[in-house]
Amino acid sequence: MVDFDVFNGDADGICALTQLRRAEPRSATLVTGVKRDISLLKRVQAGAGDRVTVLDISMDKNTADLQRILNAGAEVFYADHHFPGDTPPSSPALTAIINEAADVCTSLLVDQHLKGAYRAWAVVGTFGDNLRKSALGLAKGLNVSESDIQQLENLGIYINYNGYGSALEDLHFTPDELFRKVSQFDNPLDFIGGGNADFERLETGYHEDMGKASALAPEKATEKTAVFLLPNEPWARRVSGVYSNDLANNHPDRAHAIITERKDGTYLVSVRAPMTNKTGAVDLCKQFPTGGGRAAAAGINELPAEMLGTFIETFTGFYS
Repeated sequence: MVDFDVFNGDADGICALTQLRRAEPRSATLVTGVKRDISLLKRVQAGAGDRVTVLDISMDKNTADLQRILNAGAEVFYADHHFPGDTPPSSPALTAIINEAADVCTSLLVDQHLKGAYRAWAVVGTFGDNLRKSALGLAKGLNVSESDIQQLENLGIYINYNGYGSALEDLHFTPDELFRKVSQFDNPLDFIGGGNADFERLETGYHEDMGKASALAPEKATEKTAVFLLPNEPWARRVSGVYSNDLANNHPDRAHAIITERKDGTYLVSVRAPMTNKTGAVDLCKQFPTGGGRAAAAGINELPAEMLGTFIETFTGFYS
């Protein structure tokens, strides 16, 4: 029997898997990538009797490979909060926990599945997915101080920040490496404390990159929207998603688009719907090639350069 752990490389995916493996340790083959690398099941060659755990990647984007794995006789546990497709696979060998609600993430679903066994990690993942209200509600069950909760929020943001980039070389830690580091701890506060060099590397990198992003003026701004263009630099690719979240939190009535130039001349786009109206982001992004995501937060992996102006006008009009 072979085990595979397949997970998104962001805070939600890493923290969801950390909860599961603290509760049920396994020696598994890790399959992950940068945050936007979600067609991960194509890399899994599982057979009869094998076990596959899938966390925080769209079932809709992996339907064919999920069906292939099930047909091969593997057992699959699947937890996610993205659109599962119009006709998701069904099998006695598939345990699926899917909830598309705007205030839910995979770490929260795993917390419910484990009945709060490693809730502090669920709080970190939920903060990292920019679901602050949900994370604070979850944190009420923890016997920790306000300063500890702030530390958990910071860690979630830092882990999420680490997952962005067009390639693994852009990241401070590859997601599988970061998972191995954090999953050694029952309590994320123990990972944070004691002068942990890994935590300090995440924290320092985050603040340095966010400082560069904060110095940028918007490419286009209206009362209800703002568009920012970031250069073809590793720091810009790392910060694109968390900077989107930061802008959304600071301007809750405004929609935001962070557009980062890629090495091949295309653009990586991160869209956040207004915090006061978490709708439409995925509908907007799916109008363009390689677009997808959720109602509140979506993106485009490779926007052709010739479509940049069209996207900006479409985005501005969509949220006007």
